[in-house]
Amino acid sequence: MAADPPGRHQPPGPHRLTPSPTSQEDLAVTPLGPKPDRTTPVPATFLPGRSGRPGRSGEPSQTRATPERTARRREPARTAPVPAKPAPQQRPAPAHAALRLPDAPLPPAEIERLLSGVHHDPHSLLGAHVTSEGIAIRVLRPFAERVVVDTEQGPVELTHLQGGLFTGLLAGREIPAYRLQVTYPGGEPLIQEDGYRTPPTLGELDLHLISEGRHEQLWQVLGSHVRTVHGVLGTAFAVWAPNAAGVRLIGDFNHWDGTGHPMRSLGSSGIWELFVPGLGDGAHYKYEIHTRQGWVLKKADPLARATQCPPDTASVVHTSRYEWHDADWLARRAQTVHHRAPMSVYELHLASWRPDLTTYREIAEELPSYLEGLNFTHVEFMPVMEHPFGGSWGYQVSGFYAPTARLGGPDDFKYLIDTLHRHGIGVIVDWVPAHFPKDDFALARFDGEALYEPADPLRAEHPDWGTLEFDYGRTEVRNFLVANAVYWCEEFHIDGLRVDAVASMLYLDYSREGGEWSPNQYGGRENLDAASFLQEMNATVYRRCPGVVTIAEESTAWEGVTRPTDSGGLGFGLKWNMGWMHDSLVYISKEPVHRKYHHNEITFSMVYAYSENYILPISHDEVVHGKQALVSKMPGDWWQQRANHRAYLGFMWAHPGKQLLFMGQEFAQGSEFHHEQGPQWWVLADDWPAAADHQGVQRLVGDLNRVYRATPALWEQDTTPDGFRWLDGGAAEDNVLSFVRYAADGSPLVAICNFSPVVRHCFRVGLPAQDGPEQLWEEALNTDAEQYGGSDVANSRPVKAEPTPWNGQPRSAELILPPLATVWLRPLTA
Repeated sequence: MAADPPGRHQPPGPHRLTPSPTSQEDLAVTPLGPKPDRTTPVPATFLPGRSGRPGRSGEPSQTRATPERTARRREPARTAPVPAKPAPQQRPAPAHAALRLPDAPLPPAEIERLLSGVHHDPHSLLGAHVTSEGIAIRVLRPFAERVVVDTEQGPVELTHLQGGLFTGLLAGREIPAYRLQVTYPGGEPLIQEDGYRTPPTLGELDLHLISEGRHEQLWQVLGSHVRTVHGVLGTAFAVWAPNAAGVRLIGDFNHWDGTGHPMRSLGSSGIWELFVPGLGDGAHYKYEIHTRQGWVLKKADPLARATQCPPDTASVVHTSRYEWHDADWLARRAQTVHHRAPMSVYELHLASWRPDLTTYREIAEELPSYLEGLNFTHVEFMPVMEHPFGGSWGYQVSGFYAPTARLGGPDDFKYLIDTLHRHGIGVIVDWVPAHFPKDDFALARFDGEALYEPADPLRAEHPDWGTLEFDYGRTEVRNFLVANAVYWCEEFHIDGLRVDAVASMLYLDYSREGGEWSPNQYGGRENLDAASFLQEMNATVYRRCPGVVTIAEESTAWEGVTRPTDSGGLGFGLKWNMGWMHDSLVYISKEPVHRKYHHNEITFSMVYAYSENYILPISHDEVVHGKQALVSKMPGDWWQQRANHRAYLGFMWAHPGKQLLFMGQEFAQGSEFHHEQGPQWWVLADDWPAAADHQGVQRLVGDLNRVYRATPALWEQDTTPDGFRWLDGGAAEDNVLSFVRYAADGSPLVAICNFSPVVRHCFRVGLPAQDGPEQLWEEALNTDAEQYGGSDVANSRPVKAEPTPWNGQPRSAELILPPLATVWLRPLTA
């Protein structure tokens, strides 16, 4: 950072707290010291270090503490710049003489530990303490030339010992109320409160719950919080760093020099804590962690609820002031059983869904109406948690408790969720407890040693992404993650968590060869700690957050993913059906003439359809990295590709399970997903040559969702065999499938899929018996309709069921099957 010109002092930023005229009228907020100029001895932590990522927000790089640098850092400031006149909210002290107190000496070793940043309890030295000789007051103000203690009996001046440490002895046996008058070279005295006279801001119950790993609202005690402590307004900081030799607070309020802000260790909990009077929302900060190996690390707050916008990496003090308006939605959600309710999910990447919309609030003006128009029930956001690398799409998280600042602040994100709820749209977010990046400002070797990651490097390294896995067996790490899941549901009213990469968590040998992994205590490959963590997370979320659903992206045959935890399962509500996705895409990508040889690929999913509670995903993973967009996977010319695309969606929506469709596939865009470009919205513009084709597919998706939501047979019994029956699953030569879906009351919907490019006339299909003599049916949906871009081959209305048994049904009808199309039939009611 460039030094201030001589005679100037940097004014306080917007994060300075102005005392309330009614409750804090006598609390003047002052800067915590001037910024040193080039003639001031520079603290060792400002020197270039081993870190490859210098602080963009002004914080220095990491460096190793050496005896020479430590000694230089302890020298008193003799040539500090002269501060300017205090800013308006700072109150100069009254100008009258002060008596100088005798000093309150300390052992040299204690002073050395304090000034070098490795004292575990600076509060035992600083602040006011009763001693046998009187009241010892010690204040650490680097670069100050004079510190006066202002009591009811009048001002008394402290003696400067070294390195900004001022001390003095007051007569008496009882600590008086006092404030500090701090004078920097060339400036007037500034009145400040002493943060080192306050008790810890974490209580014994909090520390006990943390040590037990059961603090389900961990974010309320760790991180940064604007609070009033003993009548003084300021910000409390707390961080878990059990292996640290010392921790200091650095930020834009102290020019990223932590000398004057050492934190205290709260015993065996591993928590370090500090209360800073006068500091408020908007302050940028990090923790300066002194390791047992002698390194000095600059770490962002793991529980920061706001961050700087990448590539800047500092944490930001934040207090939410958002007022929610979704009480009715939450009440309805609490009564919803997701397994027996419609769920059609639109997955998107927030930053690129509409690149012209650059904030959460701008997106809130467009996204809800778009989803309403297409009749989706839910939206799923790819990870919104802060992440340093945009190309990771959010899946390498550095700030687990902060929505990304790329699109605004936490309250802006709450506004987006609130708006979606008021439009009847549920919100699911991708959550990534499987791994975290190695960036030196984040969780990796947080206090100089393996902390969030396992100590065993064979278990710590994630081979697929060059990241680190969490240590699920460590109590505090599990608490960090379980509380994080609860945090997003309680603080942001999230309706569902889709847990990413569950398979990589559950298997110790995931993507590893022999010799690259170590077995569990029973000699197996299962990560028992991860399984136990997932059970705890699911049980906690379902207990605390009524109506929330958890969804596992799990690609193996691990038994009981959606079985309740009290029955030995992992406890998820839904599981992505990766087998259905893979097999069905293999089938539909084949030329129709070859599909008969792959007929089992499209039918096999019904063999295991009720082994778990499934959601059918056509997600971002299927339209990137050379896999092609959904319509581009289809064989044939452009007409046939679109027809296959439409028929496949009709099959997908009729198949047991909920649905998920990634952005851009709802209008058959031809290109893959790219996080910097977003969907090809221009193909929907009327002046685009094929606009009508894309608009037709988009119209189909809207109608699929509309009919789906209005037809309980398509969702009410997704998880029970009573809701499905094959009519003919073996017509491989014809490339035809037909089946019935049933609602709980027995009302049916018949789906017939013709994956052949020929029209099939007089194709007899069995139909369930209905009440009444007429036995009439109608097309509820036909993906070949002209309005969707099809050839408009359709059955006459009504379709009359004949008393001819067929396909195991008492009645049947001869139908016209459109080419490459799915037809839904429902009973015709008067």
